[in-house]
Amino acid sequence: MELTGAEILIRCLQEEKVEYVFGYPGGAVLFLYDALFQQDDIRHVLVRHEQAAVHAADGFARSTGKVGVALVTSGPGATNAVTGIATAYYDSIPLVVISGQVATAFIGQDAFQEVDTVGVTRPCVKHNFLVRDVRDLAATLKKAFYLAASGRPGPVVVDIPKDVSMTPCEFEYPKDISMRSYNPVIRGHQGQIKKAVQLLLGARRPMIYAGGGVVLSEAAEELTRLARRLGAPVSATLMGLGGYPASDRQYLGMPGMHGTYEANMAMHYSDVLLAIGARFDDRVIGNVDHFASEERRIIHVDVDPASISKRVKVDIPIVGNVRDVLEQMLQQIESGPRAEQADTTVWWQRIEGWRDRKCLDYKPSGELIKPQFVIQKLWEVTGGEAIVASDVGQHQMWAAQYYRFDKPRRWLNSGGLGTMGVGLPYAMGAQLAHPDAPVACVTGEGSIQMNIQELSTCRQFRLPIKICLLNNRYLGMVRQWQQMFHGQRYSGSYMDSLPDFVKLAESYGHIGIRVEKPGDVEGALREAFTTRKNDLVFLDFQIDRSENVYPMVPGGKGLTEMILPSEDL
Repeated sequence: MELTGAEILIRCLQEEKVEYVFGYPGGAVLFLYDALFQQDDIRHVLVRHEQAAVHAADGFARSTGKVGVALVTSGPGATNAVTGIATAYYDSIPLVVISGQVATAFIGQDAFQEVDTVGVTRPCVKHNFLVRDVRDLAATLKKAFYLAASGRPGPVVVDIPKDVSMTPCEFEYPKDISMRSYNPVIRGHQGQIKKAVQLLLGARRPMIYAGGGVVLSEAAEELTRLARRLGAPVSATLMGLGGYPASDRQYLGMPGMHGTYEANMAMHYSDVLLAIGARFDDRVIGNVDHFASEERRIIHVDVDPASISKRVKVDIPIVGNVRDVLEQMLQQIESGPRAEQADTTVWWQRIEGWRDRKCLDYKPSGELIKPQFVIQKLWEVTGGEAIVASDVGQHQMWAAQYYRFDKPRRWLNSGGLGTMGVGLPYAMGAQLAHPDAPVACVTGEGSIQMNIQELSTCRQFRLPIKICLLNNRYLGMVRQWQQMFHGQRYSGSYMDSLPDFVKLAESYGHIGIRVEKPGDVEGALREAFTTRKNDLVFLDFQIDRSENVYPMVPGGKGLTEMILPSEDL
């Protein structure tokens, strides 16, 4: 059977069971769009900006575990997509981004809307391809989906010149793929696992530090079983939230710059630290020298060998898929000879003392809406069952601190790159993937304006997202740092001339509600999630402008050098 390159692309996507393609058309991809139009299996979601296309595909992938797919044209279409690609790269999200390219004869000739997409994206992709021959297209797409989803997931770019999309050839989609230079390790080394188990059972001050790898590898159940078997405290990073139930007593909260007092102190003073699918990010451990000042043994489990001992030297490295390694650990603990476990009673007494500091308490106000209160009410109204997409800033940290995630893939945020503007597109991708689920976008007035044009996409596709804008009329996290470390010189952080968000939402055909009093917060949320269940509702919460995120580890400081909220609560 002979098909054009464009038809081959569609057949490949169908073979991969792709449900949605998020994209924006242009000259170099018109043949691809024509082939997309002539089928019914794959639904195209027309966004209003290519950056949003990749973010929406990313949100779909984060909420489902499937590979997200975006389609953009050449030149500015591809460059607009780079921020979304980099965002997915730093958080290890599986994407296939298909970009159009000028015809092969014009590559390198400074043709209209030409850009070296392979060169531009090389630093922020797992891999990329320029398909110069239509006969290579099917095999290339098979490789792209395999690379994106296996090992440490990530975005893969496939750049398709216009003439390749027009040229016919025989179509055959490979059943299997084998790449000699790429063979990710799945199961951990049994000897290393045995050492790790012995060390954990002998620990008097054990600590489990769980990262995004737990969520990506679907290992939440195995992590929970291991933690309960060991009786060890658990801390989950920003990317790992939901990987361990936040309602469980063994859970200490998030570690790091805005982590809880008890999580940071337990991380620092543990004698055996089990790091699972985490990378000792600078926002998690703070000052590396300070972190190394306390003697401890470290076990590090990660599918990516390059992440192990990259920032912190570890004692027992274990390379493998997180879920498989945890299953191996559990099997060794449960089926091996019953080993005597060290007594952790004193350790837990110490942890409860740190927990008694109640570092997330805040002073309520009868007049001003506290952002923490909004997130707590959001959790109550949704019963903790919502998918929460967040932008980046103070609101992101408040959502991470006060919405208690008991299940994975319900918290979508940009962790590694910290990209403002992801919240609404993430929510779009998640809502399409889970049409019956409540989906909330927690955002700030700075972030929401970066992709606010996607309110149009939401209208076209009838997406009933609930936008919770924590509006303090500042770039809040910038203002907080300027207040604390730059002599209260608020350079460029004040958001002057803000739009009327209620009228703006209404102009797109949605429901807008402004909330100015604490007593109205719960009622507005209930109206959004019940009465207006099938509508997009834009909730503009006018919050306390002076509120800061605490606890906070200042840049360059260690985990024990936290700034806590005032003691006169």
